[in-house]
Amino acid sequence: MSDPHDDHDTPIKTPKQLITTVILAFIVPIIVIVLLVKFVVSNPLSGAGSSAMTPEAVAARIAPVAQLTLVDANAPKVLKSGEDVYKETCTTCHGMGIGGAPKFGDVALWAPRIKQGADTLYEHALKGFTGKGGMMPAKGGNTDLDDLEVERAVVYMANGSGAKFKEPAAPAPAKTADAGAAAPAAK
Repeated sequence: MSDPHDDHDTPIKTPKQLITTVILAFIVPIIVIVLLVKFVVSNPLSGAGSSAMTPEAVAARIAPVAQLTLVDANAPKVLKSGEDVYKETCTTCHGMGIGGAPKFGDVALWAPRIKQGADTLYEHALKGFTGKGGMMPAKGGNTDLDDLEVERAVVYMANGSGAKFKEPAAPAPAKTADAGAAAPAAK
């Protein structure tokens, strides 16, 4: 007769094999965990725990919202360049083509508009325009802009897209009453 315990054949037959198996059962998972942690930590981080949450990065993101500029209401207005107006107002739509706006630098979209001439483009930008799948609010939605500033922005965008428009010149400063008065006669 055979022994009933012999029916089960195990790979561990000696005490040396048993000790090796127990040690490896502890060491292998620890090595795997260490390697996984190293893999996760070595990748660049984004979001919480990354440099995106440093005080400098947060301050840079909220800077445009948290700025306060005091302006003397009686001071003469300094007119902005076309590029400045584009960056502050126009890039919202013309940077990405929102609302049917032709993208800055897209020659194919600007060509038919440029053919209409600078005066038509000025009128559409100043008074607003809806039609042909697009909608342009008057002065790009910024009513604080001077007409000349809007015209400069139109020229900047059109010239950046293939036009050769001349930038409108600033008006001559108004003469004061003293400048036009004649010098007193000599005795």
